Amino acid sequence: MADQTLTRIEISKDYLNFSAGHFTIFSASERENLHGHNFQVRCSVSAHVGADGMAFDYVVLKRILRELCDALDERVLLPELSPHLRLEHQEGQVIALFADERIGFLERDVLLLPVRNVTIEELAPLLLTRLRDRIEIADRGIRCMELGVSSGAGQWAYACWESD
Repeated sequence: MADQTLTRIEISKDYLNFSAGHFTIFSASERENLHGHNFQVRCSVSAHVGADGMAFDYVVLKRILRELCDALDERVLLPELSPHLRLEHQEGQVIALFADERIGFLERDVLLLPVRNVTIEELAPLLLTRLRDRIEIADRGIRCMELGVSSGAGQWAYACWESD
């Protein structure tokens, strides 16, 4: 019987971060003020160790995680799927319509995300899905992934995936 032990590798590097502005939406009439965070990202991956003594080449994983962070860096993040926020594009601007407010941003500063709210609970599964969708990750024998996003010390949300 083959050894069924999985090895878990965790990647947690100082450069796996992004600085972004956002506001959390609590209801149709209540939201936070616009503010920013220095978000941190970490990821753990479980796989069998192969005959070469490696689970997989995790340099690839570090590169992809860095690219995912870089794509969110220095942007205002807005949710496309919020039931309480409407977004309009007008003359190089994104206008966020919330309750009776019109909040304008330069289009170049905004990144629209396919989430309901810009929270760590939504960012973790979004980034995990984007990681899993990368062709470089496919067929690596990965059995489990967990990706965490932090908006501050001691405050993390994790999304997990396990193969069938």
